[in-house]
Amino acid sequence: MPIRIVMPTLFGEPVLAIAREVLPPGWELQVADFGSEAFLAALREAEYYIGSPRFPLGAEFYRAAPRLKLVQLFSAGYDRLDLEAARRAGVPIANNGGSNSVAVAEHAILLMLAVLRRLVSQHENVLAGRWHGNDFTATRVYELEDKVLGIVGLGNIGKKVARRAKAFDMRVQYYDIRRLSGDEEDQLGVRFTLFPELLKTSDIVTLHVPLDASTRNLIGASELSLMKPSAILINTCRGPVVEEKALYDALANERIFGAGLDVLAEEPPPQNHPLFSLRSVTFTPHFAGPSWENWTKAFRNCFDNIGRVARGEKPLWVVPELRE
Repeated sequence: MPIRIVMPTLFGEPVLAIAREVLPPGWELQVADFGSEAFLAALREAEYYIGSPRFPLGAEFYRAAPRLKLVQLFSAGYDRLDLEAARRAGVPIANNGGSNSVAVAEHAILLMLAVLRRLVSQHENVLAGRWHGNDFTATRVYELEDKVLGIVGLGNIGKKVARRAKAFDMRVQYYDIRRLSGDEEDQLGVRFTLFPELLKTSDIVTLHVPLDASTRNLIGASELSLMKPSAILINTCRGPVVEEKALYDALANERIFGAGLDVLAEEPPPQNHPLFSLRSVTFTPHFAGPSWENWTKAFRNCFDNIGRVARGEKPLWVVPELRE
């Protein structure tokens, strides 16, 4: 029997061509619009589903897929999915094993540089014809060298951020509920700090945690009040990890220097979002993860995990809430 996989229509033909190139021989990948008749017909026979958290996958999804053995995500995030429905159906959900970790780590460094060097403002000045006459004292830009980087969440992405930060001669500290051993810290060149201490002493705080009850609004008014007036906040994980009104107040009143945000609590955000009025924030549209190289990594991880289940092995990267 062939391995049957169903995937909702999410991507254009160039991305699907990558999927077909990586797809093992003899496997069937059917792509159809989510909820369409063709999709539901494929789902009835499918043993594996590949998708994103864009669709919540409730009880009706699992009822329509009686043979399903695995929900495999492209992404790391899964906070929009109905985990209880998956648990009742007995179907594990796996995220993508850090396939986007290089892209997100590089993007975090990109946002640090963009904020410290006021990249967007400089770009706009050039387009407006202001090549000369810039006030180098009023418009101050800064280097990464010798800055203290505080990484909140030292998982796959956090570790890669740490390695890249060391290349810029930054001093790296971290907070995570899972501490490294002393030897692991020495190897990575990082030091553990308590969370309040990290906020007080870091020049840059970068967030790399999953969104759950313990991390929702992790950064609020009290946390921002601990940060240096010269500090910047970077968020490439999930928007609701930061309480946006508190961040707006801190930035508007210059209690911190700036922020680089790839994610927001509401996506897409309203056009009149208060943070959009601030020149001290650099935004990207939840675009840290999908580098072109990442598509091959993501499909390779998807098909590898599906192959494990097909061989009777346990899948990798099952989300914590559904682990046995």
